[in-house]
Amino acid sequence: MTTEPHSHKGPDIAHVTLHNGLEIVVIPDHRTPVVTHMVWYRNGSADDPVGKSGIAHFLEHLMFKGTDKHPQGEFSDVVTALGGQENAFTSYDYTAYFQRVSREHLKTMMEFEADRMTGLVLSDDVVNPERDVVIEERRMRTDTDPSAQLGESLASTLFTHHPYGKPIIGFMHEIEGLNREDALAYYRRFYTPENAILVVAGDVTETEVVRLAEDTYGRIPARGQKPERQRPREPDARAARRVVLADPKVEQPSVQLAWVVPSYKTAEKGEAEALEVLVQILSAHGTGRLHRKLVMDQKIAVAAGAWYQSTAVDRSRLMLYALPHPDGTLEALEEAIENVLTDIVQHGVEDHELRRAKTRLIADTVYAQDSQSSLARMYGSALATGSSLKDVTDWPDAIDAVTAEDVKQVTKKWLNRRHVVSGYLLKDEAA
Repeated sequence: MTTEPHSHKGPDIAHVTLHNGLEIVVIPDHRTPVVTHMVWYRNGSADDPVGKSGIAHFLEHLMFKGTDKHPQGEFSDVVTALGGQENAFTSYDYTAYFQRVSREHLKTMMEFEADRMTGLVLSDDVVNPERDVVIEERRMRTDTDPSAQLGESLASTLFTHHPYGKPIIGFMHEIEGLNREDALAYYRRFYTPENAILVVAGDVTETEVVRLAEDTYGRIPARGQKPERQRPREPDARAARRVVLADPKVEQPSVQLAWVVPSYKTAEKGEAEALEVLVQILSAHGTGRLHRKLVMDQKIAVAAGAWYQSTAVDRSRLMLYALPHPDGTLEALEEAIENVLTDIVQHGVEDHELRRAKTRLIADTVYAQDSQSSLARMYGSALATGSSLKDVTDWPDAIDAVTAEDVKQVTKKWLNRRHVVSGYLLKDEAA
């Protein structure tokens, strides 16, 4: 077992690795006698084998189907009986399972979770009906929602080669072909202690958590080397592209502009932080440049904003969006958004904008520390995508170091109109 010391601000966080490779992060919070227990696996939809899109998400469903030791439904029934909460989620780069219970039930959660790390039992009688559940989930969330369909098309146009272009839930025709053998092969490859991170936040101590983890997860033998993520790199964009989806169900047209940009894991020093600050300057509620220019001044939009998926293993995405005024056009809106970016490239940003953006970003992180689950997610997602605890704890200082010139340069370098993918969502009047 190894313990990693590191400098920190905020909670006194411990980072320990068991002999079998399981990483443990302990985040003490003694304000209430409650714990949040999370297990993160370093695999997500971007690790789905070619032709098997959706298998990571499908397996997340199947992890609730029981083991030899605990039949289907028992884990959930116990959590409910203890007055706890549970859930799971799949992203591009990780899959996570969590429970929130009174502190005295932490060992019970560890016993159940450690059991299903190796003991999952799957039969066709379990797998096939659950596949139908996922098919229905896709039908309800995507196939009947024009906005979601445009999102899929936009992603696959933005990422032509990298698996971030595939939907997390999978393509319908590939979900339909997933079977028990696919699920078990994926489970055996990724659900190992050396590929997992245990995050416990709450009314606990490092000593207590490590002792309980040794008694439960520590009994699972290491499988060997961590499984490697085998992913192609997305080639640099050469052309601007436009995706248009028209559907009679569209109530509110919209325009989205998307770029491939670096994540914290792939960025040069300071770039990801500068992109975070840029997005805050563009989209801060009520004061962001997109809102001020498009909604308040020009009155060609009813809403506008931006987001940046900064936590990722590979290069990620940044998106700007706007909803047009009833008598406006999407072409005019796209041009207006690009003019906002051009203005930043040519004239930079104001000192007061920069200060306000950095203050708000850092304040949001401080407020997040009031929530156990937010803290657990912050550290879990960082470690699962290749960052360190030090990266997380030093983040406020890194944001504070961003200069106006940094913001100007990342805008110029990454948000180039020659490489944009624009998405238009339109009401199909002819249908």
